[in-house]
Amino acid sequence: MQKKGQIRFTGTDNAIFFVTLRKRVEDYFRDNKISRNYNAAMVIKTIVLLTAYIAPFLLIIFLNPPFWIALIGWFIMGLAIAGIGMSVMHDANHGSYTSNEKTNNFIGYALNLLGGATCNWKFQHNQLHHTFTNIAGHDEDIDQKLGMRFNPHTKHYFFQRLQFFYSFIFYGIVTLYWVTLKDFIQFGHYIHHGVNRNSPGKNAIMLLKITLIKVIYFFCILFVPMYFMHIPVHEVVLGFLLMHFVGGMILSVVFQLAHTVEGTTHPLPDENGNIENNWAIHQMNTTADFSRKSKLISWYVGGLNFQVEHHLFPRICHVHYPAISGIVKQTAEECGVPYLENETLGDALRSHLSLLHKLGRVPSLSELVAG
Repeated sequence: MQKKGQIRFTGTDNAIFFVTLRKRVEDYFRDNKISRNYNAAMVIKTIVLLTAYIAPFLLIIFLNPPFWIALIGWFIMGLAIAGIGMSVMHDANHGSYTSNEKTNNFIGYALNLLGGATCNWKFQHNQLHHTFTNIAGHDEDIDQKLGMRFNPHTKHYFFQRLQFFYSFIFYGIVTLYWVTLKDFIQFGHYIHHGVNRNSPGKNAIMLLKITLIKVIYFFCILFVPMYFMHIPVHEVVLGFLLMHFVGGMILSVVFQLAHTVEGTTHPLPDENGNIENNWAIHQMNTTADFSRKSKLISWYVGGLNFQVEHHLFPRICHVHYPAISGIVKQTAEECGVPYLENETLGDALRSHLSLLHKLGRVPSLSELVAG
């Protein structure tokens, strides 16, 4: 992560695009007399996903079923982890679930139930990813990590020729890393790099909260089943690992299909910190939709298959993205702005794999220039 200087989006081409689009989207909500926030479907989804996470765990610890049945319960909990992350806490921590800030904060704490810390997540996702999308050294989501290369500007290593295969193994440990080390590492990085500008006293309280979240999480998810309910240690540990592998794999893949696919760009600022595009066009160039016509996928991934719409309108609840996506696409076509999408989940996965394969075989752009 680089020291965070001020990046400016200085381009003026197609400035009319977002002005026109924003008015049309506002007209859509006004003309249809609907809120930009949650609806009944969103509430039902929240209840279903939270139940899918909590109910299997309660059944496991109180009924102590045969191990193979318990594993099914842990598997369902893994599905729920991804679902809650994509469909519930994501909207709440963007402030788009409801117009009430306190309610958004309360619902956003669903991330704490999963072992993560909302304070760090808002720094990483809302502040860095949404502002500096696909800008190497500023958007952590495309930083090189665990030998995985997600953009053409980072150093290339010979073993990355196989990253189209081994990346998926690492995807499966993402949430496990999150609940153990990631929040503590990010906490230090964000202070050091100027992302977190809170006072030392406020940061001390923040660190205490992060620590308590982890202690309570591991006490409930591991210690209670093993010590109080006398479930064999190996059964709890294997179930816990299965849950996180399933949740981590789904979360990682879904987020990668929005930005690390063929067609998206990875611009760098010039020596003055300028990106030669306006913000909205930058989002259109660095973000892609997938499976826009699939109601099942849209329901489960919380509209993250409509990442174009989400990046342009992060304060609109995702249940409205299918409706406004047509407006976004039409306006983009009229203004000559690219609208990137893969029609199916399979197309998006193939595109992601193809880009991983390509990035695993070509040197970084700086290495090519030096050569």
